[in-house]
This record gives sequence, C-alpha cells and structure tokens, in this order.
Amino acid sequence: MPYSSFNRAHNFSIENNTTIYAENYNHGGNLSLKSAIERLQEHIAAGAMYNSAERCDAPKCHSETRIAVREEIVSWILHGDGDAQPTKILWVTGPAGTGKTAIMGSIADTCQEDGSLEACFFFSSFSGSANRRSKRCVVFTLAYQLIQHGSLHQVKRQILAAIERNPAIFEQKLEVQLHQLILQPLQDCRGSSDISTWPKVIVIDGLDECEVEQYHDTSQTNVPTRSKEDDQTEILSILYKAASAQDFPFRIIIASRPEHIIHSFFTHVASLATRQQFLDEKYNPEADMSLFLECKFADIRRRYHLPASWPNKEAIQKLVHNASGQFIHVATVLRFVEGTPGLPQDLLQQVLELPTTTTTNPFAPLDGLYAHILNSSPDPPLVAFWLNLMFRESYLKLLSSVSIKPPPAIFVQLFLESSQGQAAYILRNLHSLISVPSRGDYTSPYSLFHKSLVDFLGDPIRSGPLNVSEMEMFEFLSERYLKLWKNKGPARELTPVEGEIFFGNFFLARPALWSPVFKSQHVQGDVTSCDIAWWIHSFEEARKSRKADPLNIGVMFFNVHISVRDIV
Repeated sequence: MPYSSFNRAHNFSIENNTTIYAENYNHGGNLSLKSAIERLQEHIAAGAMYNSAERCDAPKCHSETRIAVREEIVSWILHGDGDAQPTKILWVTGPAGTGKTAIMGSIADTCQEDGSLEACFFFSSFSGSANRRSKRCVVFTLAYQLIQHGSLHQVKRQILAAIERNPAIFEQKLEVQLHQLILQPLQDCRGSSDISTWPKVIVIDGLDECEVEQYHDTSQTNVPTRSKEDDQTEILSILYKAASAQDFPFRIIIASRPEHIIHSFFTHVASLATRQQFLDEKYNPEADMSLFLECKFADIRRRYHLPASWPNKEAIQKLVHNASGQFIHVATVLRFVEGTPGLPQDLLQQVLELPTTTTTNPFAPLDGLYAHILNSSPDPPLVAFWLNLMFRESYLKLLSSVSIKPPPAIFVQLFLESSQGQAAYILRNLHSLISVPSRGDYTSPYSLFHKSLVDFLGDPIRSGPLNVSEMEMFEFLSERYLKLWKNKGPARELTPVEGEIFFGNFFLARPALWSPVFKSQHVQGDVTSCDIAWWIHSFEEARKSRKADPLNIGVMFFNVHISVRDIV
C-alpha cells in the first residue's frame, strides 16, 4: 500500500476551501507535527484562568458578604438585555483594597456553576507567571477556554482550523488574533448553532496590573518605547471591538482600579457600550466587613479555646472603622493575628493600639498596619530592601533583567543571605503580607497577598523611614553582587539543584546597569580581586545539566570588565 500523508491521522475533517483540521496529523512519515490545540496551549496563561492551581489561594467573598454587589452583577449578566439602555461591558472599579478580585472570583464561581461562564483572565503584577502581567496571552487564553466549553464544538473546529491556516497568528497583533481566533469563528457558527445553550460572560480582572511588552531594544537612542498604558489601551480596544461586533454573544466584565487611562477609555471611547459599577459605601461594605470579622474570629476562638466575649463589639467596630472600606485592611489584620507567633489576643491588641490620625488619607490605617508588621521583623531596614527587590518592578529587573518574572524564592535567598537561615529569620513575622514557599520548593517565588504593599513601599510619604531610595537600592545591590563574586557564591554550600538554580539566575543580572554606583560611590570590596576563572568553571559545570545560555559568559565578562574599567 502506498504511504499516505494522513496515515494514523484521526478526528479530522476537511472544511471549506480545503482547510484541513486534525487533532493528530503525521506528515512525512517520521515527523510528527504539533496539533493546533497543542500550539494554542503553548501560548496561554494557564495561571490566569479562574480555577488554576496558581489561584488556589486567591481571595473569594465570604458566602454571606458582598451579596448586594454580586447579585447586581449576576442580574446584569443574565438579564441585562432588559435594561433601558442595554450594555455589553461592565466596568467594576474602586480604590485599592476594596475587594475587586475577591468579587470577580466569586462571580466566576457562580457563573461556572450555572453554566454562564465562558472565559476568564485574572491579571496579576506579582504572580509567579510572567504571562499573567502581559497582553501576549490574553486572546489565546480566552480562545482556549472557548474550545473547552461543551456547547461550542463547531466554534472549536473553526478556531483550530484558523491556527492551521495561519500558524504565524501567535506573533501577530491582538486585533488580528481577536478577529481570526474569536470573532470570525463565532460569526461562522452563529447561524448553525443554538446560542441559547452558549455561555454568557467573559471576566477580565486586574487590567491595571498588565505591564508593558517592548518590541525593540529600548537602550538604543531614537527607539520608540511603549508604556503599560499603551498595552492596557490595546486590550481595552479589542474588548470593545468584540463587544461591538454583531455576532459576539458574550457580555464582558472588566475589573480594575480607576486609573486615568482606563477611566478615560470608558468615559470617552466606550461610554455607550459600558455600564460602570463603583465599589463604594452604597454596597454597605462595613456591614460585610463586620460579618467577615465575626466569622473569622469565631474560628480563631474555637482553635485557641478563647471565651465567646473575645473580641468585644467595640474592637470589631474599630477595625471596621479603620479599614475605610478597604477589605484588604481587615484581611491583613486577620492574617497577622492568625499567622504571627504569639497569642491571638496580644496580637489583636497590638493592632487596636496602633496610633490613629485625623489625616484625610484613606490609606493611613493600612499604612500604619503595614509599618507595624514590617517593624516586627528583627531587621526592618533590611526587610525593606529585600521586599523592594522581590516585588518592585524597577528593582526586580536589575536582579533578573531578561524579564520581570520573579525568580524562585530559593534564588532570592541564596543571593541575599549573608548567613544561612537569614531569610527565615528576618521574614518570620511577615507571613500576613507575603507567601513564603515551603522548604524544598525550588520553583515558586515569594508572592504578595495584595498589590497595595508595593504601593506602600514605593511611596516615600506613606512608607516613611522604611522607604528605600533608588541610590540606596543600587548601593545595596552592588554590595551584594560584589560580595558574592568575592566569596565565590552564596553564604552556604549549594546542593546540585541549588547550584543549577543559582548559576542559572545569577548571570541574568546586569551589574553594568549599576555602573553609576561603581563610579560615584564607595563600594566595599574590589572586583579586580574576584576569581573570574572559578566563576567560569562553576558556571560551565552547572550548565552541563541544564539549558543555560552560553552567551551569559560573554555578558559576565563584559559586565565585570566594564566595572573594573570604571573603578580603576
């Protein structure tokens, strides 16, 4: 029998214009091509989907809280066509800490249960996955969730066929991706499917946390640079285009802080298609916070066998008053009381005794709480340096310049520790603010419970004595860098796995970016005394067991020699 190109292929069909869609297609005998769905899966942000493992600890509303706002949103999803002025987009907004992500997570749960959820994308600026703070995977992640829905079989075939026709779609702009992978497949299937069985809503959370994608070397002169506002506007534009398309059957919920560029878009560009929902006192957040606190404190009482009179009503009222409508405040208080060494009664009393001011700044109580927790560390100034390096983008990219993806927590420890166990020591009281990976976890980064801590750290007025200036951070980083070079690596002997992680990440750093420090500031240690030959040998040994970039050796030599030249 002559060999056929379709030998061993299955589940395939020939569409119009002879487009072939196959879930498994072997071409040329020995060469097995990736299927369209496999290629699509390679370009999604799996962690951005509402039920991802990465979001297992994501905030959700207590079953008896935020009922009014949740009911209003669900009513709009199911019955919005009956409004006097129907809209396809709902913008849920409010200040930091008002519980937007918790509400969106609960809405996604509700809609998943009743079959009305089509797709989600939860942005996160401090996630371990870089894809959750970039626009690059948005359309692909939405399209992937489309093909997973049981009632959209024909749409699935059209999407996968589109990828077969245009494999370069993964490198094209968002507007093209939207048209070919979502709008056109929906249009082609609209007349041949019962859309009453289709899902109804797409949820996009944390749009303001989307960071920028650069396409050029921005270190060159006269090269245009993009801003995160450019990418956020691009995402808003394609979502608005989708909502405006006649054959697009879904409603879209977008949750974000009321940043200027986003507010301007919904006010001046998409106003007729958008309904705005601002999370303010109209939804009685204080009553919800009181209920939330009472339920959580009841759990703590049972665990520690505390009397039913603890805490009293006045304590709960004070916590609610100090929260100023910010759910993150009461959530942080509870994590502090539950997760910090000490008696719950004493820890709660510490919070209640924090000084209050008459300032009009609504973040003042939260700032005071953050400052109190950070000052409970054995070394608050050092903790401030560490947290800035871990979570503030402007400093994180100096540690890992290839991308702003947070490096594994174990690497941060190896890079920063002056002695073994220092990380556990200085971070021991911060478990109410950051999530620390378990011992033996070599891949997960440190992660924040809420972005508002980054806001606090980055504002010199709010963080006060804990603020770290740019020059102080550069000096701190350069001293750590030189100490590692002189001491031939971290403060403790590395296991083989730790060695791979350390060498694989250490040479992503770009000390040449810190040259102003080398030039103008006294830096302890002399880079000329570093054992360069040892570093080259150690890096090569580590590279044998992993796919490290050999060009990093050249980068290392360049950076070291530039530094030497600047010093001498």
